[in-house]
Amino acid sequence: MTTEPQIERNSAEQTRLALVRAALDLFGRKGFEGSSTREIAALAEANIGSIAYHFGGKEGLRTACAEYIVSTLSAVSGQVLGSAPDPSDLSPAEAHALLKRMIETMLGFLVGQARSRDFVQFILRELANPSAALDAVYDRLFEPLHRRLCRIWQAATGEDADSDASKLAIFTLIGQIVYFRIGREAVQRRMDWTNITDVELKALTASVTANLDAMLAARTPPPTKPKES
Repeated sequence: MTTEPQIERNSAEQTRLALVRAALDLFGRKGFEGSSTREIAALAEANIGSIAYHFGGKEGLRTACAEYIVSTLSAVSGQVLGSAPDPSDLSPAEAHALLKRMIETMLGFLVGQARSRDFVQFILRELANPSAALDAVYDRLFEPLHRRLCRIWQAATGEDADSDASKLAIFTLIGQIVYFRIGREAVQRRMDWTNITDVELKALTASVTANLDAMLAARTPPPTKPKES
C-alpha cells in the first residue's frame, strides 16, 4: 500500500516530462501557434487533458519548456562553474583554463547531445517572437551565466567585466558554439563528416579554444623591452 502513491507520482512526473519534451520538439519545429495541444499530447503518448491538468493549458506548457531548458543548461554549466572559485580569486592562467573547460562542456552538450537541437530551436523561435518564456530563459539562465563568464574574462584579461568589449568577447565565444549546433548539417557536409562523434567534437573544441587563445593573446600586452643605455 505504501508504494502506490509513489508509483502514481512517478507516473505523473513521467507524463509531465514527456509533454514538455514533446512541446519543445513541436514548438521548435512548428512554432507555438503552429503546434496544437492534440499534436503535443499524441507525440507524448498522453491524454490531451493532461496538458490542462499539469500546466493549466498550452501557455503554461510553454513556460514549463523554458523552465526545463533553464534547469538543464544550469546543470550543464554547473559541471564547470559549480565548484569553481570566485572569478576574482582566479589567476589569468586559471581563468583561461576555466573558459576552455566551459567551451568543451557546452560544445559537448549543444553539439554532442541530440536533444539540444530542441533547446536551440525553441530559443531561436522565442528570440524571433519574444514571450514570457524567453524572459525566463534570459533572466534565470542567460544573463547570470553571461555575467559570470564576463567576470572570468576579466580575470583572464584585466578588462572590466561590465565593459562592452568584455560582453562582446563572451558573445563571440558563445556564438561560435551555438553556430556548430544550428549549422550542424552544413558543417558536416563541408567537412565530409557523416556524423559528429567524439572525434569530431575534439576537432571543434580545438578550433574554438584556438580562437580563445588568439583573443586572449591579442589582449595581452607584449613585454616591454629594456631601454638602451
